[in-house]
Amino acid sequence: MNDIVWSALRADLSLPFRTTTSATGPAKRLLILLHGVGGNETNLAPLGSALASDTRVILARGPLVLGPAQHAWFQVSFGPQGPRPDLAAAEKSRQQLATFIAELQAEYSVAPYKTVVAGFSQGGIMSASIGLTRPELVEGFGILSGRILPEIRPQVADRAALGKVQGFISHGRDDTKLVVEWAHRADEMLTELGVAHETRLYPGDHGITPAMQQDFFAWFERLTR
Repeated sequence: MNDIVWSALRADLSLPFRTTTSATGPAKRLLILLHGVGGNETNLAPLGSALASDTRVILARGPLVLGPAQHAWFQVSFGPQGPRPDLAAAEKSRQQLATFIAELQAEYSVAPYKTVVAGFSQGGIMSASIGLTRPELVEGFGILSGRILPEIRPQVADRAALGKVQGFISHGRDDTKLVVEWAHRADEMLTELGVAHETRLYPGDHGITPAMQQDFFAWFERLTR
């Protein structure tokens, strides 16, 4: 762990973002963190600040503006049948995010096998969408109190490609925003697809608890060392 200084917002790549500067030389690993709907890139700064200084951490900002300091990856409404996403917007953001990841890897000279994308809530949805449809871009993806969009199934990569990527699922058992059933469904889908992964459930509502953070860090360390 180390004292992190975040950059000013950059807008010269496909998505706006803030980043860290390694104190020990060039970054050996790349972690891209994605916020939830209605938030912004600074929401996951505490998570990124707790990582070792050899990790280049990226706080990406969703392209959709909902209000002052409020952003999203796509619009979503909630009804009796559960969340209803704007699938066209989700697909556009998925494509932007894939381009953005490749741009970051080129800029910071970090290979895909040392790259992880993870996000909270809607950010976790986007992370899973990248990991499952573009597994050649990352070594792993984290779904922190999120879910997998069932609608991406036609775009999911083949089993050989998916065998090279790993997933991490964490979820609160008492989540009132995205009920824990979404974590069970994600776990089942990754098992069906042959994606190596960990699924961990915790006491708590919709958020990232200290225990979730600790387990995510442990998974990230094992995956990228």
